[in-house]
Amino acid sequence: MYNKTTLKNGLRVLTVPSNGTKAVTVLVLVKTGSKYETKNTSGISHLLEHLLFKGTKKRPGNLDIAEPLDAVGGAYNAFTGEDYTGYYAKVDSSHLDLALDIISDIYLNSKLDKAEIKREKNVVIEEINMYRDNPMSFVEIMWHKLLYGDQPAGWYIGGTKESVLGISRNDLVKYIDSQYNASNTIVCVAGGIKSEKEIVKKIEKAFWGIGTKAAKDSPEVQESQKAPAFMIEHRKTDQTHFMIGFRGYGLDDPRHYALELLGSILGGMMSSRMFASVRERLGLCYYIKTSVSADPDTGYLVTCAGVDNSRLELALEAVLKEYKKIKDKKVLEKELKKVKDHFYGKMTLSFESSDNLAVFYSTQELLENKILTPEELYGRIKGVRADDILAVARDVIKPENLNLALIGPTKDRKKIKKILKV
Repeated sequence: MYNKTTLKNGLRVLTVPSNGTKAVTVLVLVKTGSKYETKNTSGISHLLEHLLFKGTKKRPGNLDIAEPLDAVGGAYNAFTGEDYTGYYAKVDSSHLDLALDIISDIYLNSKLDKAEIKREKNVVIEEINMYRDNPMSFVEIMWHKLLYGDQPAGWYIGGTKESVLGISRNDLVKYIDSQYNASNTIVCVAGGIKSEKEIVKKIEKAFWGIGTKAAKDSPEVQESQKAPAFMIEHRKTDQTHFMIGFRGYGLDDPRHYALELLGSILGGMMSSRMFASVRERLGLCYYIKTSVSADPDTGYLVTCAGVDNSRLELALEAVLKEYKKIKDKKVLEKELKKVKDHFYGKMTLSFESSDNLAVFYSTQELLENKILTPEELYGRIKGVRADDILAVARDVIKPENLNLALIGPTKDRKKIKKILKV
């Protein structure tokens, strides 16, 4: 399914051939993100992600980067997370060399022009404003702040307006020098590829100039909770948006597979319990979803929804009722089979896309230093029993672990405390 090669300079290369596609994705993934930042440089990973598309010595302006890929119908972008940052281009396999040349060039040779830095800071601030003005998005930023507080894991990935404006060109250069190094980077080529050995040689040539110093690791996340916690932002909105859930498991805890299925049973599909109860039977919302997050050192189970302001109390009680039911009674085998088949079906469909393949293999290697093939991953999922889900539900869904982030016009904190039994 894949081949891994470690070059002499420590750069890891993954090749993932897929016979059913003519598309190919070149992804460069670096093990650094918002968890690796300081208070003064909060948002630097995200700002840098923007700036790498602004010009190199070989391609002086952003159009010199964008137009060649546009001319062949390519899809290209970047993304920043808490634990990694990625840059990719997806093209017809006949244009693999072009994609590799451009992605390696922006990763290694960005000019970081001062005028571009100043201009792009304004763009990033508008992005911050956009999320701030959207309660459905901003409540997720509040959720992380509620769970992790004033430490990198609790800060917004984009930083603050003040921190972004305070980042200097020297800060960016030092950050690249510290983090964008061979041992910290994975290059993955996935999709309709033929000669994997030839691709590895091309990557070795393209990345010969990458730095080789050891990268700085992220600080350990500090978290503790002894009682229910909540965070409310008062806004005059037509809907109240909330996220309510519990701390979970990190990637190193094998119980996260059972928690993943538990989350899907609760609110991962249109026939899930939350959807059937809160939306279909009670008619309280348009959107409701339960999801599970598992990072290297943190994790959580959370349900998010947007409801009429006057029906907030009813909605929260309905969600808590479903949480209670799944920890009080073991799921039936029929429901367990459905959620396992759902997982397999979604996974199969996602792997028809070369960019999803690249992310799947690369993130595992980067964050866990090991790779499960799709078949091996499904084996872990298939091995989860109803007893495992019940045990995980009872371990995670505890009153003292409950958290609620909320945006809306409510000012009645006493009512919220009563619902949460604070």
